[in-house]
Amino acid sequence: MTNLPPRIFLLSPARLDGKRAHLLFHPVTMFPVARALHSPAGASIGEIFTFLSGLYFRGKLAYAEAFARPPQGLHSGVFVITPNRGLMAPSVSLTLDDLANLAKTDIDHCAEEFRKPLNRDAKTLAHALGSEGQPVLLGSIATPKYVDVLLSAFPQELLFPGEFVGRGDMSRGGLMLRSLDARRELAYVPIRGAIRRGARPPKLPPRSTRS
Repeated sequence: MTNLPPRIFLLSPARLDGKRAHLLFHPVTMFPVARALHSPAGASIGEIFTFLSGLYFRGKLAYAEAFARPPQGLHSGVFVITPNRGLMAPSVSLTLDDLANLAKTDIDHCAEEFRKPLNRDAKTLAHALGSEGQPVLLGSIATPKYVDVLLSAFPQELLFPGEFVGRGDMSRGGLMLRSLDARRELAYVPIRGAIRRGARPPKLPPRSTRS
């Protein structure tokens, strides 16, 4: 059996300033995620961001959890980029106050509140991965807001799915869920030197409804 190198996934964050975020901060009815978030125990960041981003984050999280190969000693192979708390495993719980604190910071590589903890955690993961490990970003590379920080923190080649280029958020989410259905990983390419904006690819075929 071939020993495959360790692989971790870094998931781009959800927006905390949109209409769906407002539903979490000021829910009209206490649907499950809002109820958990408003409780002392809080809700997991995976649940929260899935609610905020819908299909896109759900696709990223399910795909990453299926294909991650964390190195020995690392508690997770999936990490979520946050506005001011660096990289967090999707199982970490946040309270309403925690989420409000995250919403105070813009996701911008020029903002120290965002850049410093992300750089710190990325360097820690880079050390845990070892020289043969593979960090994979599941997110847009069209802007430098988190890409530049990650590129500077990881000595390993930072990768992303090449099929993401030209696709919008919903299309990326659908692509990952289809790949998961087929148990087929996407092809990863280095971000450094990649074409960051491209022509829109053909529309995805309907997803199979097979269980």
